[in-house]
Amino acid sequence: MNATATEQLPVVVIGAGPAGLAAAAHLTGRGIEPLVLEAGAQAGAAVREWAHVRLFSTWGELTDPAAEKLLAPTGWTKPDAKTYPTGGDWAEQYLRPLADALGERARFGARVTGVSRAGRDRIVDADRATQPFTVHVTHADGREERLFARAVIDASGTWATPSPAGASGLPALGEKAAADRITYRVPDLTDPVARARYAGKRTAVIGSGASAFTALASLADLAKTEDGTGTKAVWILRRGISGSTFGGGSADQLPARGALGLAAKAAVDEGHADAVTGFRTEAIEREGNQLVLVAEDDRRLDPVDEVIALTGLRPDLTFLDELRLGLDERLQAPVDLAPLIDPNQHSCGTVYPHGVKELSHPEQGIYLVGMKSYGRAPTFLALTGYEQVRSVVAAIAGDHEAAERVELVLPETGVCGGAGLFDQPQSDETTTDGGGCCAPAPALIPLETTALAPSCCS
Repeated sequence: MNATATEQLPVVVIGAGPAGLAAAAHLTGRGIEPLVLEAGAQAGAAVREWAHVRLFSTWGELTDPAAEKLLAPTGWTKPDAKTYPTGGDWAEQYLRPLADALGERARFGARVTGVSRAGRDRIVDADRATQPFTVHVTHADGREERLFARAVIDASGTWATPSPAGASGLPALGEKAAADRITYRVPDLTDPVARARYAGKRTAVIGSGASAFTALASLADLAKTEDGTGTKAVWILRRGISGSTFGGGSADQLPARGALGLAAKAAVDEGHADAVTGFRTEAIEREGNQLVLVAEDDRRLDPVDEVIALTGLRPDLTFLDELRLGLDERLQAPVDLAPLIDPNQHSCGTVYPHGVKELSHPEQGIYLVGMKSYGRAPTFLALTGYEQVRSVVAAIAGDHEAAERVELVLPETGVCGGAGLFDQPQSDETTTDGGGCCAPAPALIPLETTALAPSCCS
């Protein structure tokens, strides 16, 4: 296929979440045909799995300008910019209408199983750059399809691949066998089935980030109710507790995020959760109807009824195996982006908005955006994803001046290290022991119903 014919092909966008749909809106705005492929049955399929959780970003920080422009002719009205939606609100009031506005350019029940250069595996150099991408898709009915694209934007996120409870990055011994008592999501304790599962029970919460904070605060609230009497959390941290463990508190420029960390602190201070530090889970053993967690130093905890493992997320790169990606060996993020988001290195203000320059790979025309671009690094903001796709689409359109321009100023966290800069769940395995150099002494402020969305872009 010649270059002119390739340019007439659509840009395939993998994932109909916030970043993917925003990318499609930007492509449409530039007169480039998008084709959004979503494995789920509807827009925001991953977001809908945490529909019960309230984000700590406001509506004003959760919509993309190009998407708003696409929605305007449909009669869509933007929600109050100062209010905090739940994941369900975000999906139903923004993502679904946006997908509807795209019409047939968004396909659902379409799982991407492979991406390559047409007629070229990753070894072949000859005429590689002139070939279109071939995208293999399996539909919900089992039908297979091959599509061609001029470029591919992978916004599939990391929600589907949570990290295990095992501290080595691999499942702990016995973890798979105990799967019926382990969840890797923040439970919805307003659901009667989930509530019955945890009410009056002893639950281990593994993790040190905002998802763990949400679980601790929710279990503490349950413990204060009549049917939740006896509910107890055991908070397991792989490192110690420092001045920055609970985030920026009242210094956080995202107030609801600061409140969430303080709610978790209150759960500990009020005796609803016991903190166990320096505990790296090596094995999970059954003891009757309960589970016993064993550390690498052979410490054994008292039996628990349930385990909530919230140790971060990781990207699924298997379907991109035939492409030449330039990924950092530790974070699995693009090599030029990795130093900016490395939780072992960055501190206050050192993560800044970025675009096509940091997101490019040796294989031209493939871009990982949204939470997928962060690999295993924690903390991500929806606004960051929107800036990424604006820049990437400008580059695809040949508008290099716009691609290189930065159009976003991000809020700071108010802490150095520890809780991270943005609002994607913190991975316990990458948490630094920052000393809280930027944060004042914590002060408890009302949490109300605001919590962290345990997903890709909150």
